[in-house]
Amino acid sequence: MSAMSATTSEADLPDAGRPRLLTTVSIIASCVAFVVIGALQALYGPAIPALREKFGISPAVAGLSLSAHFVGALLGVLIYHLLRGRLNNRLLLGGSYVLMAAGAVVFAFSPSWIPALGGTFVIGLGFGGIDYGLNQLFSIGFGHRSTAMLNLLNGHFGVGAIAGPALVGWLGAEHYPEIFIGIGVVCLLLLFTLGGVAAREPEPVAGEGAKAGGARALPVIAAFIGVYVLHVAIETGVGGWEPTHLEAVGYGAATAASATSAYWAAMTIGRFVVAPLSLRWSAPSILTVCCAGMAGFLLLATVPALAPYAYFGVGLMIAPIFPTCLPWLNRAVPGVAAAGAYVIAASMIGGVAFPPLLGGVIDTMDITMVPLVLFVLAAACAVLSLWLRGKAPDPGAVPGPRGGGVQRDTITADGTNGTHGTHGTRGT
Repeated sequence: MSAMSATTSEADLPDAGRPRLLTTVSIIASCVAFVVIGALQALYGPAIPALREKFGISPAVAGLSLSAHFVGALLGVLIYHLLRGRLNNRLLLGGSYVLMAAGAVVFAFSPSWIPALGGTFVIGLGFGGIDYGLNQLFSIGFGHRSTAMLNLLNGHFGVGAIAGPALVGWLGAEHYPEIFIGIGVVCLLLLFTLGGVAAREPEPVAGEGAKAGGARALPVIAAFIGVYVLHVAIETGVGGWEPTHLEAVGYGAATAASATSAYWAAMTIGRFVVAPLSLRWSAPSILTVCCAGMAGFLLLATVPALAPYAYFGVGLMIAPIFPTCLPWLNRAVPGVAAAGAYVIAASMIGGVAFPPLLGGVIDTMDITMVPLVLFVLAAACAVLSLWLRGKAPDPGAVPGPRGGGVQRDTITADGTNGTHGTHGTRGT
């Protein structure tokens, strides 16, 4: 490796000189994988009527399928992270796909409820590995385009979350076994695309973010975790309480349900919209605008006539936060390998823990106070975004200046080192 390469932070490298961790085929396959995990997470609810009829269980017991899935997903994230230093990416991702396929088969063919619940746990293990593994690869594998690519990847999760329930509605809940078997087959087919994934990730290069390592990095990581937990709390809070709030202020059940569907669709649309915008605007700017936008739209939701449209706006603002912050976090504290695992795990914990907590708070108030309760969380998220903007600047999000290139060592998709000539990229 040249002396210049050894002393230059990864944030300063032109895109062409950055590690190439995924081929075009593996990028497409990763997007398909996120459609799959989005569909899986969204399938349990529509399948509940068939589960109740097949196993003779109550709605609350049937709902444990999603809880088991999330417990498995949380463990999947942590296990994947612990094994990253020992096993290569292809083996870890391949194992995750196999776990999802195996869990889907068990869930589809279980003769009784306990094995079916075990199947959802195994699906969750694989789900967590794919969620963490691909998010991590996309967050470091595309230079200043990582934010755009991560929004694109997570946008496909939303596509799956919309398509899964639609498929159940089209085929009928009683056909959920066939749907899960089909998903398992897709997972096995994705194994054939793993040759395009780099076996190993490059070691982080010590830059400004690493200098703030150790104890000084902890407040930065804690602030990112706060942003993730709060925005997931708002996301699940709106998704869970929007229909009740809209009906309380005078809308019919059908209108409330349609508005809630539109809210979830907005979260998918928002990620695809932000993908190209992130090539022109930094992650700190996007986060600040999104947090302020969440707060503003939640205030508008207190006006009954504007509430359905305001919730759609909240969905648009929430959408980019998860995929936009992850590359920024990795650049801010490159020496803390576990940072990504912390925030992804925190987002999953928030998704499980906050709905009942919010329910308890709202039970003590009038239901029309829902937007104001969520506004407080959005305001706290905005404060954290401003603090991060000052304490963890993100120069790595800006492309390199015009000019000649230098030679850099890169890691190609087969995990080997290669030296390529690079060219300057247009600044924004």
